[in-house]
Amino acid sequence: MRKFYIFLTLMLLSGTAMAANPQVVFETNRGNFIVELYPDKAPKTVANFLAYVNSGFYQDTIFHRVIKRFMIQGGGFNADMSEKETRAPIVNESNNGLTNEIGTIAMARTSDPDSATSQFFINLENNQFLNYQSPDAQLIGYCVFGRVLKGMDVVRDIAATSTANVGPYGDVPRSPIVVHQVKVNKAPL
Repeated sequence: MRKFYIFLTLMLLSGTAMAANPQVVFETNRGNFIVELYPDKAPKTVANFLAYVNSGFYQDTIFHRVIKRFMIQGGGFNADMSEKETRAPIVNESNNGLTNEIGTIAMARTSDPDSATSQFFINLENNQFLNYQSPDAQLIGYCVFGRVLKGMDVVRDIAATSTANVGPYGDVPRSPIVVHQVKVNKAPL
């Protein structure tokens, strides 16, 4: 029994007993980037996002909204700007201590705080006005649930693309930025 406790103590000290945060790889026509997710801070949001990832939902979607010095948004439209059918919305977990800083990923939503489904955005700046301020619907903010670990240069390249209005949608890249797939990273950084 003593050997077991020594082994367990060594594992804990080395960090091997600690579960790493899940990571996902975004494979796009502009290059790849890796995002680390924070299930300890946003458990329902991360579970929802991973359900979409594992089902292949994001395959051949696009970054449909790109605003320089603000954010890039994806996860809901095909290249022809047809919106994909989603699962039910999830509760907003924006009051989790994470903030909308450069390189963080957060859930997109409508004016209803609990309306997020599949769409997400990556912050290009420190967007403090998107952070949780109070439970009031106008001040609840947007739930951050991860951060770009590798490939921020790809995100910046996407952000630099030229945009236009397409039908009722603004800030749409003139040349589609396609997400070939999003998959769980089997060899975490």
